[in-house]
Amino acid sequence: MRRSRTSPPGWPEYLADRAGRVRHPLLGDYFAAGCPAPDTPIGEAPLVALDIETTGLDPRRHAIVSIGLVPFTLARIPLREAQYWVLKPYRELTASSVTLHHITHSEVRGAPDLANVLPEVLAGLKGRLAVVHYRHIERSFIDSAIQHRLGEGLLYPVIDTMSLEARLHRQSPWARFRRWLGRPPVSIRLQASRDRYGLPAYQGHHALVDALATAELFQAQVANRFSAETPLGELWS
Repeated sequence: MRRSRTSPPGWPEYLADRAGRVRHPLLGDYFAAGCPAPDTPIGEAPLVALDIETTGLDPRRHAIVSIGLVPFTLARIPLREAQYWVLKPYRELTASSVTLHHITHSEVRGAPDLANVLPEVLAGLKGRLAVVHYRHIERSFIDSAIQHRLGEGLLYPVIDTMSLEARLHRQSPWARFRRWLGRPPVSIRLQASRDRYGLPAYQGHHALVDALATAELFQAQVANRFSAETPLGELWS
């Protein structure tokens, strides 16, 4: 099978290798499901938008307080299949995090630990390609949280809608020319990115709403800048 020359090597091979080496059955089941080959057209790939809210930005010092998952395709977003969890963090909420995502101490007091809902979370991710806005949050926090509970981490391929915006608005010759002129950089935050495609404004910092917003943004990015035939290897990280 032809492999896209632009794809980072090894995601299918990496997942297959981890499936044979991990100790915990939940992770073994996740890795065994694998992922599509890098030359798979994006229009044929099973996708799931993923967003998390946390107590801060450092996975070594902060924790996940909510997770939103929205399975989707380029053509539709079946919201009845969306999933959302509020979690009890193993590190305390901070005043700044409560102000940001509005999840309070009383809400997390009776919430489950991530370990209790991990089978459902992994089932929602399994066999699908995760689409996120800023992979360094979603991927690093989930890896760290699972490592903390199971003693083994979880790395996985993602499509990062922020990274796709950065290619055009931060890394292109046009973007470099703007910097040369002294113009401020174009925002690649989630709502600013949605604005450029004429998508509606949503209340941010809610994991389920932001997952939906990310799914819609990716649909718009593909429709405007790529195509359903674009191979995964040109999009994933």
